[in-house]
Amino acid sequence: MSGPATTVLRAARWVDVAAGQVRSPAVIVIEGNRITAVNPEGPVPDTATEIDLGDVTLLPGLMDMELNLLIGGPGSPEGLPTPMHGVQDDPAYRTLRGAVNARTTLDAGFTTVRNLGLMVKTGGYLLDVALQRAIDQGWHAGPRIYPAGHAVTPYGGHLDPTVFQRLAPGIMPLTVAEGIANGVPDVIACVRYQIRHGAKLIKVSASGGVMSHSTAPGAQQYSDAEFAAIADEAHRAGVRVAAHAVGDTAIQACIRAGIDCIEHGFLASDETLQMMVDHGTFLVSTTYLTDAMAIDRIAPELRKKALDVFPKAKSMLPKAIAAGVKIACGTDAPAIPHGQNAKELVALVERGMTPMQALQAATVTSAELIDAEDLGHLEAGYLADIIAVPGDPSADIAATLDVRFVMKDGDVVKRTG
Repeated sequence: MSGPATTVLRAARWVDVAAGQVRSPAVIVIEGNRITAVNPEGPVPDTATEIDLGDVTLLPGLMDMELNLLIGGPGSPEGLPTPMHGVQDDPAYRTLRGAVNARTTLDAGFTTVRNLGLMVKTGGYLLDVALQRAIDQGWHAGPRIYPAGHAVTPYGGHLDPTVFQRLAPGIMPLTVAEGIANGVPDVIACVRYQIRHGAKLIKVSASGGVMSHSTAPGAQQYSDAEFAAIADEAHRAGVRVAAHAVGDTAIQACIRAGIDCIEHGFLASDETLQMMVDHGTFLVSTTYLTDAMAIDRIAPELRKKALDVFPKAKSMLPKAIAAGVKIACGTDAPAIPHGQNAKELVALVERGMTPMQALQAATVTSAELIDAEDLGHLEAGYLADIIAVPGDPSADIAATLDVRFVMKDGDVVKRTG
């Protein structure tokens, strides 16, 4: 019986993200879906399929730790979600849209993503879990998805869809099955529901947001006891917790509760950044959206908040980088359009990272965040998630905007040029 097929990739260069070095040349041997050798000393197998990509640099597949594939994209102006999408798009339509966005994201070189929380009525169905299953079973091309199901949020909180759509009472009743939870018993039930139906992590709406009609951006939305219950319930089930947290006090409360990751963190103080370092709390800063989000299209009261918060967010991130906070790459797409994910790396460099640090944020740090021990490196034993870009991305991070080749799980899913 023959073993798994062998593929050999050749290119001018490859990025050793662990060492922070670009090395030449690149000869990567893949058997089935795993890398078995990088620049082997001996000859490669005669039966291998060889792919010579020429003057490009090979990288591990990039990762986006904050997006929502189920909204935005086709059918939306400029690829952004329409104001009433939560009540206009039925689950089937939304899932098909997610499949298109998944392919767009994969073609951009992002082979692994966290889908962080639906905010719509779905009858309790976890659509991102369904999309993850379809991709894993080979029905459709897309990134490896870590789905969060429905974000856990209180009445009137950020990500309560009745607030986003400004609906009258009783128009769209929601339950813990769709993430609405108040009090310790409710939040425990909500976490259990998401995990029961396939969520691989939990997202909690910890503070108000820029796009919240009902709360100030920094307002803490859950009590310390509720945060602790969410973290305890998730951790006992072996899954991590990500918190949408803009305000400083909310971020500190999440850190004290043991929540693993802060999304955005825009108003974090110096003291809070040090707390993150001390506790090993990750930050997914979504910094590019503060440059590129189409705030001219949002309601005037939300635009006012954005004009106040976004400059503070831009000044926070260089401090977080200098302090040594563990920063993973995330875009909050479709706050920026799907497929433009690598612009986050460009923004991270503009905020103070070196290009290599930005590449590490989208590979090794993101892999650590999701406990993926076989992702994020080009090394023997790791999954064969490999992309190719022109030039040297350690010198010019903008090279990641031009992905010429994508391999996921040992399968070639894109090749141009």
